Amino acid sequence: MGSFNTVKIFSGSQSEYLAKDIARYYGKELGGYNLRKFSDGELSPSFEESVRGCDVFLIQSTFPPTDNLMELLLMVDAARRASAHYVTVVIPYFGYARQDRKDKPRVAIAAKVVANLLTSVGVDRLVTLDLHAGQIQGFFDFPVDHLEGTSIFVPYIKSLGLKNLLIASPDMGGAARARNFAKFLNVDMILCDKHRKRANEIASMQVIGDVEGMDVVLVDDLIDTGGTLCKAAEIILDKGANSVRAISTHAIMSGKAHENIANSVLEELIITDTIPLKQQNDKIRVLTVAEIFAKAIGRIRDHESISSLFINHNQ
Repeated sequence: MGSFNTVKIFSGSQSEYLAKDIARYYGKELGGYNLRKFSDGELSPSFEESVRGCDVFLIQSTFPPTDNLMELLLMVDAARRASAHYVTVVIPYFGYARQDRKDKPRVAIAAKVVANLLTSVGVDRLVTLDLHAGQIQGFFDFPVDHLEGTSIFVPYIKSLGLKNLLIASPDMGGAARARNFAKFLNVDMILCDKHRKRANEIASMQVIGDVEGMDVVLVDDLIDTGGTLCKAAEIILDKGANSVRAISTHAIMSGKAHENIANSVLEELIITDTIPLKQQNDKIRVLTVAEIFAKAIGRIRDHESISSLFINHNQ
C-alpha cells in the first residue's frame, strides 16, 4: 500500500524559502502549517490539515539558532501523534555535523546527539546533502539518503569552460570530496595543508602540488567565516595560478565572512541555497538544490533508487 499513500510536504518556519521551490518542482503545494511562539520563546507547531495515513515530508535545515532543530523535532512528534503513515525529514543542511568525533578529551559528539534526538521522536527516514563527514550516516538506525552536491556543481564548472582546470581541497579532511570532483571533471587535484591554533583561526598553510598557470577550483562542504578558503586562494594565486574559484555547499557565512569573501582574491564563490544568504554579495553565485530534493522525494514515494540522482549515473 506504501506507494498509494498521499504525499504531504510541510516546511519548518526557517526553510520555507527553499521548501516552496522543492514543492513546486515536485508539483504540489506546501501543506498548511502553523508555528505559535509563546512569549518566553517556547515553540508550538501544528498542522492545519489531516496527515492521517499520509507519507509526510518535513523540510527544515538545522542551522542556528537551535530553535530550528527543536521545531523540527516537535513537527515530527506532531505528525506521529496525528497518525502519519511515514515521516521523512528533509534536512538540506545538517547542523552540528562538524562535531562528529572526539578530537580532544571531554567534548561532546553533537552529530550523534542530533541523530539520537531524531530517532527518539520517531523519524522513519532522513534526506540530506553533503554531510560534513559521510560516516555520520552510521549514527542513524533508519535509512539515510545522502545526496551529493557534485550533481549540482559539476555541470556549472563544466559550463565555465576553464582551460587548465585544477581541483583543490583547502584542507586534508576534504581530500576525498575534492578527489570526487576531480574524477567527475577528469582533472588533477592538489591539497592545502593547514595548521590551526584554535577554532576558526589558521596558524599556517602550505600548498601540496603545482598550480602554475592553472584555473583552480577549491572545494569544501561548508564555509563559516571564510578564513580557510580566502587564505588558501591567496596562497594558490601567489604560487602562480591563473585564477581561483571556490565551491561550498553550505554557506554558514558567520562573523566577517561576507567581508572576507568580498575582499578576497576569489573570482567567485559558488554555493547552494541550503542556508539563506543574509546579505547580497557580488562574488557569490547561488545554485538551487530544490530540484534534486524534489526528485528524491518522488523516488522515495515510488520506492525507486535514489542513486540514479548521483552524477556518475548521469554521465
